[in-house]
Amino acid sequence: FARMFVQVCLYFYCKCLWRCLKFVVRKLTGQCELQRICYNTKPGAARTMKIEASLKGSKSKRLQTSVNVHPDAIEKTIDDIMELKRINPDINPQLGVSLQACLLQIVGYRNLIAEVEKLRREPYDSENPQHEEMLLKLWKCLKPNSPLKARISKQWCEIGFQGDDPKTDFRGMGLLGLYNLVYFAEWDTEIAQQVLSDSLHPKYREVTKKELSQLSKAEYEKKKFDKAIGYSFAIVGINITDLAYNLLVSGALKTHFYNVAPEAPTLTHFQQTFCYLMHEFHKFWIDEDPLDIMEFNRVREKFYKRILKQLQNPEMALCPHFAASESLINM
Repeated sequence: FARMFVQVCLYFYCKCLWRCLKFVVRKLTGQCELQRICYNTKPGAARTMKIEASLKGSKSKRLQTSVNVHPDAIEKTIDDIMELKRINPDINPQLGVSLQACLLQIVGYRNLIAEVEKLRREPYDSENPQHEEMLLKLWKCLKPNSPLKARISKQWCEIGFQGDDPKTDFRGMGLLGLYNLVYFAEWDTEIAQQVLSDSLHPKYREVTKKELSQLSKAEYEKKKFDKAIGYSFAIVGINITDLAYNLLVSGALKTHFYNVAPEAPTLTHFQQTFCYLMHEFHKFWIDEDPLDIMEFNRVREKFYKRILKQLQNPEMALCPHFAASESLINM
Protein backbone atom coordinates (compact mmCIF):
# COMPACT_ATOMS: atom_id res chain seq x y z
CA PHE A 1 0.00 0.00 0.00
CA ALA A 2 2.82 2.40 0.91
CA ARG A 3 4.56 1.75 -2.41
CA MET A 4 1.33 2.33 -4.31
CA PHE A 5 0.72 5.55 -2.38
CA VAL A 6 4.23 6.83 -3.23
CA GLN A 7 3.73 5.95 -6.91
CA VAL A 8 0.39 7.80 -7.01
CA CYS A 9 2.01 10.85 -5.36
CA LEU A 10 4.90 10.80 -7.82
CA TYR A 11 2.51 10.49 -10.75
CA PHE A 12 0.43 13.39 -9.47
CA TYR A 13 3.57 15.48 -8.93
CA CYS A 14 4.96 14.77 -12.39
CA LYS A 15 1.70 15.28 -14.23
CA CYS A 16 0.25 18.20 -12.32
CA LEU A 17 2.39 19.96 -9.75
CA TRP A 18 5.57 19.89 -11.85
CA ARG A 19 3.81 21.43 -14.85
CA CYS A 20 2.22 24.05 -12.63
CA LEU A 21 5.62 24.85 -11.11
CA LYS A 22 7.17 25.24 -14.57
CA PHE A 23 4.31 27.56 -15.58
CA VAL A 24 4.84 29.74 -12.51
CA VAL A 25 8.64 29.87 -13.01
CA ARG A 26 8.18 30.87 -16.64
CA LYS A 27 5.87 33.70 -15.65
CA LEU A 28 8.32 34.90 -13.02
CA THR A 29 11.48 34.64 -15.14
CA GLY A 30 10.06 35.24 -18.61
CA GLN A 31 11.97 32.14 -19.81
CA CYS A 32 10.83 28.65 -20.75
CA GLU A 33 12.58 25.58 -19.34
CA LEU A 34 14.77 25.19 -22.44
CA GLN A 35 15.99 28.77 -22.08
CA ARG A 36 16.77 28.36 -18.39
CA ILE A 37 18.75 25.19 -19.06
CA CYS A 38 20.78 26.70 -21.91
CA TYR A 39 21.50 29.95 -20.10
CA ASN A 40 22.26 28.46 -16.67
CA THR A 41 24.10 25.23 -17.51
CA LYS A 42 27.51 25.10 -19.17
CA PRO A 43 27.92 23.10 -22.39
CA GLY A 44 28.49 19.38 -22.00
CA ALA A 45 26.69 16.35 -20.66
CA ALA A 46 24.85 18.21 -17.90
CA ARG A 47 23.22 20.61 -20.38
CA THR A 48 22.51 18.07 -23.13
CA MET A 49 20.98 15.52 -20.78
CA LYS A 50 18.73 18.16 -19.22
CA ILE A 51 17.62 19.32 -22.68
CA GLU A 52 16.96 15.71 -23.69
CA ALA A 53 14.89 15.05 -20.55
CA SER A 54 12.95 18.29 -21.04
CA LEU A 55 12.08 17.51 -24.65
CA LYS A 56 11.11 13.90 -23.93
CA GLY A 57 9.01 14.94 -20.93
CA SER A 58 7.14 17.68 -22.77
CA LYS A 59 3.39 17.40 -23.26
CA SER A 60 3.89 18.52 -26.86
CA LYS A 61 4.33 15.67 -29.36
CA ARG A 62 6.40 17.96 -31.59
CA LEU A 63 8.91 18.47 -28.79
CA GLN A 64 8.91 14.78 -27.84
CA THR A 65 9.74 13.70 -31.39
CA SER A 66 12.42 16.37 -31.87
CA VAL A 67 15.01 14.04 -30.33
CA ASN A 68 14.38 11.48 -33.09
CA VAL A 69 14.69 13.64 -36.21
CA HIS A 70 17.18 13.11 -39.02
CA PRO A 71 20.40 15.17 -38.62
CA ASP A 72 19.52 17.11 -41.77
CA ALA A 73 16.24 18.20 -40.19
CA ILE A 74 17.75 19.62 -36.99
CA GLU A 75 17.79 23.26 -38.16
CA LYS A 76 14.10 23.14 -39.10
CA THR A 77 13.36 21.40 -35.81
CA ILE A 78 15.04 24.27 -33.92
CA ASP A 79 12.85 26.73 -35.81
CA ASP A 80 9.76 24.69 -34.88
CA ILE A 81 10.78 24.64 -31.21
CA MET A 82 11.37 28.39 -31.16
CA GLU A 83 7.99 28.98 -32.81
CA LEU A 84 6.17 26.59 -30.47
CA LYS A 85 7.76 28.20 -27.41
CA ARG A 86 7.17 31.70 -28.81
CA ILE A 87 10.82 32.63 -28.61
CA ASN A 88 12.12 35.37 -30.87
CA PRO A 89 15.33 34.02 -32.49
CA ASP A 90 16.59 37.56 -33.16
CA ILE A 91 16.46 38.39 -29.46
CA ASN A 92 17.75 34.95 -28.40
CA PRO A 93 20.32 33.99 -31.07
CA GLN A 94 22.49 31.97 -28.68
CA LEU A 95 19.56 29.73 -27.72
CA GLY A 96 19.27 28.35 -31.24
CA VAL A 97 23.01 27.63 -31.35
CA SER A 98 22.93 25.85 -27.98
CA LEU A 99 19.85 23.80 -28.86
CA GLN A 100 21.39 22.79 -32.18
CA ALA A 101 24.56 21.54 -30.47
CA CYS A 102 22.51 19.54 -27.97
CA LEU A 103 20.26 18.01 -30.63
CA LEU A 104 23.27 17.05 -32.74
CA GLN A 105 24.64 15.11 -29.76
CA ILE A 106 21.28 13.53 -28.89
CA VAL A 107 20.47 12.46 -32.45
CA GLY A 108 24.09 11.46 -33.06
CA TYR A 109 24.09 9.16 -30.02
CA ARG A 110 20.96 7.41 -31.29
CA ASN A 111 22.50 7.00 -34.76
CA LEU A 112 25.75 5.70 -33.23
CA ILE A 113 23.81 2.96 -31.46
CA ALA A 114 22.27 1.95 -34.79
CA GLU A 115 25.69 1.92 -36.51
CA VAL A 116 27.30 -0.12 -33.73
CA GLU A 117 24.37 -2.52 -33.68
CA LYS A 118 24.66 -3.07 -37.43
CA LEU A 119 28.33 -4.03 -37.06
CA ARG A 120 27.55 -6.27 -34.11
CA ARG A 121 24.93 -8.15 -36.09
CA GLU A 122 27.13 -8.65 -39.15
CA PRO A 123 28.93 -12.00 -38.88
CA TYR A 124 32.53 -12.49 -39.89
CA ASP A 125 32.66 -13.95 -43.41
CA SER A 126 35.90 -15.64 -44.44
CA GLU A 127 34.74 -15.37 -48.07
CA ASN A 128 34.64 -11.59 -47.79
CA PRO A 129 38.01 -10.10 -48.88
CA GLN A 130 37.49 -7.00 -46.73
CA HIS A 131 36.93 -9.08 -43.61
CA GLU A 132 40.00 -11.18 -44.34
CA GLU A 133 42.10 -8.08 -45.00
CA MET A 134 41.14 -6.60 -41.63
CA LEU A 135 41.98 -9.83 -39.84
CA LEU A 136 45.43 -9.98 -41.45
CA LYS A 137 45.99 -6.31 -40.58
CA LEU A 138 45.33 -7.18 -36.94
CA TRP A 139 48.12 -9.75 -37.03
CA LYS A 140 50.56 -7.41 -38.81
CA CYS A 141 49.97 -4.61 -36.30
CA LEU A 142 50.38 -6.84 -33.25
CA LYS A 143 53.16 -9.13 -34.59
CA PRO A 144 55.04 -7.07 -37.21
CA ASN A 145 58.19 -9.17 -36.89
CA SER A 146 56.48 -12.57 -37.05
CA PRO A 147 54.98 -13.33 -40.47
CA LEU A 148 51.81 -15.42 -40.45
CA LYS A 149 52.68 -18.77 -42.01
CA ALA A 150 49.12 -19.63 -43.08
CA ARG A 151 45.60 -18.24 -42.82
CA ILE A 152 44.55 -21.28 -40.78
CA SER A 153 47.27 -21.58 -38.17
CA LYS A 154 47.94 -22.21 -34.50
CA GLN A 155 49.80 -18.88 -34.57
CA TRP A 156 46.49 -17.10 -33.96
CA CYS A 157 46.66 -18.37 -30.38
CA GLU A 158 49.71 -16.12 -29.93
CA ILE A 159 47.46 -13.04 -30.01
CA GLY A 160 44.73 -14.61 -27.91
CA PHE A 161 42.34 -16.44 -30.23
CA GLN A 162 41.05 -19.82 -29.09
CA GLY A 163 41.83 -21.91 -32.16
CA ASP A 164 43.53 -21.94 -35.52
CA ASP A 165 40.73 -19.95 -37.23
CA PRO A 166 39.72 -16.68 -35.50
CA LYS A 167 36.41 -16.37 -37.36
CA THR A 168 34.68 -18.61 -34.80
CA ASP A 169 35.59 -16.23 -31.96
CA PHE A 170 33.73 -13.27 -33.49
CA ARG A 171 30.27 -14.86 -33.16
CA GLY A 172 29.26 -12.92 -30.06
CA MET A 173 30.12 -9.41 -31.25
CA GLY A 174 30.31 -9.94 -35.01
CA LEU A 175 32.41 -7.48 -36.98
CA LEU A 176 32.30 -4.98 -34.13
CA GLY A 177 34.83 -7.03 -32.18
CA LEU A 178 37.21 -7.13 -35.15
CA TYR A 179 36.77 -3.41 -35.90
CA ASN A 180 37.67 -2.51 -32.31
CA LEU A 181 40.70 -4.80 -32.11
CA VAL A 182 42.07 -3.52 -35.42
CA TYR A 183 41.53 0.10 -34.35
CA PHE A 184 43.35 -0.50 -31.07
CA ALA A 185 46.25 -2.31 -32.77
CA GLU A 186 46.56 0.24 -35.60
CA TRP A 187 46.12 3.56 -33.79
CA ASP A 188 47.40 2.73 -30.32
CA THR A 189 50.02 0.24 -31.44
CA GLU A 190 52.58 0.64 -28.67
CA ILE A 191 50.09 0.13 -25.84
CA ALA A 192 48.30 -2.68 -27.70
CA GLN A 193 51.56 -4.57 -28.17
CA GLN A 194 52.50 -4.00 -24.52
CA VAL A 195 49.12 -5.27 -23.29
CA LEU A 196 49.48 -8.32 -25.55
CA SER A 197 52.98 -8.98 -24.23
CA ASP A 198 51.84 -8.67 -20.60
CA SER A 199 48.92 -11.02 -21.25
CA LEU A 200 51.32 -13.65 -22.61
CA HIS A 201 54.06 -13.28 -20.01
CA PRO A 202 52.83 -13.00 -16.41
CA LYS A 203 55.45 -11.43 -14.17
CA TYR A 204 57.03 -12.91 -11.07
CA ARG A 205 56.08 -11.22 -7.81
CA GLU A 206 57.11 -11.37 -4.17
CA VAL A 207 54.40 -12.35 -1.70
CA THR A 208 54.37 -10.16 1.41
CA LYS A 209 54.30 -11.58 4.93
CA LYS A 210 50.79 -10.28 5.42
CA GLU A 211 49.58 -12.03 2.26
CA LEU A 212 51.43 -15.20 3.24
CA SER A 213 49.57 -15.38 6.54
CA GLN A 214 46.24 -15.13 4.71
CA LEU A 215 46.92 -17.71 1.99
CA SER A 216 46.72 -21.46 1.96
CA LYS A 217 49.72 -23.38 0.63
CA ALA A 218 47.95 -24.05 -2.70
CA GLU A 219 47.00 -20.37 -3.10
CA TYR A 220 50.54 -19.33 -2.26
CA GLU A 221 52.01 -21.63 -4.92
CA LYS A 222 49.72 -19.99 -7.51
CA LYS A 223 50.09 -16.41 -6.39
CA LYS A 224 53.84 -16.26 -5.90
CA PHE A 225 54.46 -16.57 -9.63
CA ASP A 226 51.73 -14.26 -10.86
CA LYS A 227 51.57 -10.50 -10.75
CA ALA A 228 49.44 -10.51 -13.87
CA ILE A 229 47.70 -13.81 -14.59
CA GLY A 230 47.87 -14.38 -18.32
CA TYR A 231 44.74 -14.05 -20.44
CA SER A 232 43.75 -14.34 -24.10
CA PHE A 233 44.23 -10.86 -25.56
CA ALA A 234 41.83 -11.18 -28.53
CA ILE A 235 39.11 -12.93 -26.51
CA VAL A 236 39.32 -10.28 -23.79
CA GLY A 237 39.16 -7.59 -26.51
CA ILE A 238 35.91 -9.08 -27.81
CA ASN A 239 34.64 -9.26 -24.22
CA ILE A 240 35.51 -5.60 -23.58
CA THR A 241 33.73 -4.79 -26.86
CA ASP A 242 30.64 -6.35 -25.31
CA LEU A 243 31.17 -4.23 -22.18
CA ALA A 244 31.50 -1.03 -24.26
CA TYR A 245 28.41 -2.02 -26.28
CA ASN A 246 26.35 -2.46 -23.10
CA LEU A 247 27.51 0.91 -21.78
CA LEU A 248 26.46 2.47 -25.08
CA VAL A 249 22.98 0.97 -25.45
CA SER A 250 22.16 1.51 -21.76
CA GLY A 251 22.84 5.23 -22.20
CA ALA A 252 25.68 5.23 -19.66
CA LEU A 253 28.17 6.54 -22.24
CA LYS A 254 26.07 9.65 -22.87
CA THR A 255 27.98 11.38 -20.08
CA HIS A 256 31.31 10.68 -21.74
CA PHE A 257 30.28 11.37 -25.35
CA TYR A 258 28.33 14.54 -24.56
CA ASN A 259 31.44 15.87 -22.80
CA VAL A 260 34.02 14.96 -25.47
CA ALA A 261 32.07 15.25 -28.74
CA PRO A 262 31.10 18.89 -29.45
CA GLU A 263 28.60 17.63 -32.02
CA ALA A 264 27.46 14.12 -32.97
CA PRO A 265 29.48 11.26 -31.44
CA THR A 266 30.81 8.91 -34.11
CA LEU A 267 32.06 5.35 -34.45
CA THR A 268 35.59 6.70 -33.99
CA HIS A 269 34.60 8.07 -30.56
CA PHE A 270 33.26 4.61 -29.67
CA GLN A 271 36.45 2.89 -30.82
CA GLN A 272 38.61 5.34 -28.87
CA THR A 273 36.50 4.56 -25.81
CA PHE A 274 37.16 0.87 -26.42
CA CYS A 275 40.92 1.56 -26.48
CA TYR A 276 40.64 3.36 -23.16
CA LEU A 277 38.62 0.52 -21.63
CA MET A 278 41.12 -2.08 -22.85
CA HIS A 279 44.03 -0.26 -21.26
CA GLU A 280 42.17 0.46 -18.04
CA PHE A 281 40.91 -3.11 -17.75
CA HIS A 282 44.45 -4.41 -18.18
CA LYS A 283 45.66 -2.24 -15.29
CA PHE A 284 42.62 -3.21 -13.23
CA TRP A 285 43.29 -6.90 -13.88
CA ILE A 286 46.87 -6.55 -12.65
CA ASP A 287 45.76 -4.63 -9.54
CA GLU A 288 43.10 -7.25 -8.73
CA ASP A 289 45.78 -9.96 -8.94
CA PRO A 290 43.32 -12.85 -9.53
CA LEU A 291 44.23 -16.39 -8.53
CA ASP A 292 43.46 -17.74 -12.01
CA ILE A 293 41.59 -17.00 -15.23
CA MET A 294 38.41 -18.46 -13.71
CA GLU A 295 38.06 -15.16 -11.85
CA PHE A 296 37.69 -13.26 -15.10
CA ASN A 297 33.92 -12.74 -14.84
CA ARG A 298 34.23 -11.46 -11.28
CA VAL A 299 36.96 -8.99 -12.21
CA ARG A 300 35.08 -7.88 -15.33
CA GLU A 301 31.88 -7.25 -13.36
CA LYS A 302 33.78 -5.24 -10.74
CA PHE A 303 35.46 -3.21 -13.49
CA TYR A 304 32.10 -2.62 -15.21
CA LYS A 305 30.58 -1.30 -11.97
CA ARG A 306 33.54 1.03 -11.45
CA ILE A 307 33.15 2.53 -14.94
CA LEU A 308 29.38 2.89 -14.41
CA LYS A 309 29.99 4.75 -11.17
CA GLN A 310 32.44 7.10 -12.88
CA LEU A 311 29.93 7.83 -15.64
CA GLN A 312 27.27 8.86 -13.13
CA ASN A 313 29.22 12.09 -12.69
CA PRO A 314 27.89 14.57 -15.32
CA GLU A 315 31.36 16.14 -15.52
CA MET A 316 32.98 12.80 -16.38
CA ALA A 317 34.94 12.20 -19.56
CA LEU A 318 36.85 8.94 -19.73
CA CYS A 319 40.32 10.42 -19.88
CA PRO A 320 41.92 9.78 -23.29
CA HIS A 321 45.52 8.81 -22.61
CA PHE A 322 46.45 7.15 -25.86
CA ALA A 323 47.75 8.43 -29.19
CA ALA A 324 44.49 7.66 -30.97
CA SER A 325 42.68 10.21 -28.79
CA GLU A 326 44.96 13.21 -29.16
CA SER A 327 42.41 14.78 -31.48
CA LEU A 328 39.78 14.61 -28.73
CA ILE A 329 42.01 16.44 -26.26
CA ASN A 330 42.23 19.41 -28.64
CA MET A 331 38.49 19.59 -29.30
